[in-house]
Amino acid sequence: MESARELQLQTRGVGEDREPNPHPDSSANNQLPGPVSKHYRWWIWVSLFTLFSLSGQSAATLLGRLYYDQGGNSKWMATFVQSAGFPILIPLLFFFSPQPPSNSTTTSPIKPPPIFTLLLLYLFFGLLLTGDNLMYSYGLLYLPVSTYSLLCATQLAFNALFSSFLNSQKFTALILNSIVLLTISASLLAVHSDLDSDTNIAKGKYIIGFLCTLGASATYSLYLSLVQLSFEKIIRRETFRTVLDMQIYPSLVPTCGCVVGLFASREWKGLSGEMEEYQKGKVSYLMTLIWTAITWQISSIGLLRLIFEVSSLFSNVVSTLALPVVPILAVLCFHDKLDGVKVIAMVLAIWGFLSYIYQHYLDDSKSKPAATSGNATSGSDIELC
Repeated sequence: MESARELQLQTRGVGEDREPNPHPDSSANNQLPGPVSKHYRWWIWVSLFTLFSLSGQSAATLLGRLYYDQGGNSKWMATFVQSAGFPILIPLLFFFSPQPPSNSTTTSPIKPPPIFTLLLLYLFFGLLLTGDNLMYSYGLLYLPVSTYSLLCATQLAFNALFSSFLNSQKFTALILNSIVLLTISASLLAVHSDLDSDTNIAKGKYIIGFLCTLGASATYSLYLSLVQLSFEKIIRRETFRTVLDMQIYPSLVPTCGCVVGLFASREWKGLSGEMEEYQKGKVSYLMTLIWTAITWQISSIGLLRLIFEVSSLFSNVVSTLALPVVPILAVLCFHDKLDGVKVIAMVLAIWGFLSYIYQHYLDDSKSKPAATSGNATSGSDIELC
């Protein structure tokens, strides 16, 4: 049963539901082509959402750094834009509408969870994201973008711990090697914090930024594992519509929380002056905030979809692929210092990522014979598991 479950995860596409096929007589017409076609289709979708995650995360991180470098100093505004872009996803709700309930008499459809349960779930994730986004804002404010990005690699180690307890993640030597290398990559920056002494950041603020980034990494890792657990145990419907719901509704909470924070801290009074003093002008100020909000949404959609296409740990591993990319872009855009220690850290990050990808390649190669055998004997058995 478990092997069939893994096989199903590797073969479904974006619009497919995990409910049983309500029309067994027409299963031959509704099923996708053979296992080879399913295999490549799955890789295409994984590659697409990986691209969403990487491009969105890299652009959002650089734009967040640009906001601070050009005169922005509102931590609540920087936190606000991390969740406030969700309205751009609302039109997609009408395109990816929920599927009508099944009228099957042979199999009972999976009942959706109660509305109250979903509201509590979205509220909990929203509160979790509020604290996480605020800590990330402090980290990005008090750390150079290259240090901040590489330090975020620790979230992979946190995610490995949470995945083991919450998602029954199985670890191999290659996966553990990946986690260790990426953790060492980030730890090099903590040990050699004096490498960034030319950034004129006070030691106390550097420590605050360092601790906030670590706390945000742990919180976000917990969030990813809990999202995967929610899909499996509560929602039990893994379609693109559920991804949109999981992104849009929880985003309402941190967005509203940041608005309250802006007024409670009285930072809203300084926003007009901040716009006036922004070095690149008012239009650039607005565009920086707008595109930061949009790119964070793109990244989040990619990460959420990868959670149940593969796992929360794989989603986190993909996000670490942006770590060696962002410092290189930061050198070009912000003239950050890229010395020997950061080069070594980037090499270790790339090595760790490739180690995980190779493990996934081995698992995928082993699954092909099982897919061929399972398809030849009974395609319906896979759907019923």
